Amino acid sequence: MRPRSEEKEQAIVAVALQLIADEGLENLSMQRLAKEANISPRTIYLKYENKEDLLIKLFIEEVLDAYETAILTGFDETMDFTEGVQTIWLNSFSYLTANRHAFVLMQYGKSSPLLNKAYQERNIEQAHHFVPIHQFLSRHSQAGIIPDFPFDVYRALLFAPLLDLVSEYFDYLDRPQQIITEKTIRACCQVVINGLRR
Repeated sequence: MRPRSEEKEQAIVAVALQLIADEGLENLSMQRLAKEANISPRTIYLKYENKEDLLIKLFIEEVLDAYETAILTGFDETMDFTEGVQTIWLNSFSYLTANRHAFVLMQYGKSSPLLNKAYQERNIEQAHHFVPIHQFLSRHSQAGIIPDFPFDVYRALLFAPLLDLVSEYFDYLDRPQQIITEKTIRACCQVVINGLRR
C-alpha cells in the first residue's frame, strides 16, 4: 500500500492537470485545488511554494518527458528534411490535442521567466530535451538545405505556427465544424517547410 503522503501528492497532480485541461490556468488556485483534491491547503504548500512553483513543477515533471517521447516517436535525425519536420508536426499535433493540460502548460512555460529559473535549479539545459531534433536541424543546416540559425530561431519558425494551430483546434471544439484537421496540419507544415528550405 502506498504511503498516504504519496497518495495526496498524486491527487494534487491529477486534480491540477484536470482543472488546467478543463478550465485553464486562470481558474486554478491553490484553495480550489485543495478543495477539489479533498486535502488541506497546508498540504499543498508543503510541496509547492505557490501557484507558479506548482505550474513549473507540473510542466517539468508531468509534461516535458512525455512530450519529448511523443514528439520523437518514429523520428530519426537522419530523415530528409520534409519527412522529419512532418513527423515532428504530426506527433506534436496528436499529443497536444489529446493532452490539453500539456498544451496549456507549454503555453505558460513559453511566457514565464520562471521556467528558465526552474531549469537552472534542476541543472536542465534547454537543449537537453529534443537532442535528436537539434542534430537533425544542424545536419540540414550544414548541408545547406536550410539557413544556419540558432536553435531558438528554428524553434520559433517550426513550432510557433504549430502551437497557434493547436490553439485554434481547441477554440474550434465549441464550434459547429472543426477546421484544424490532420489534413490542415499537413498542408500548413508544407508551407513552413517550403519557407525554410533554401
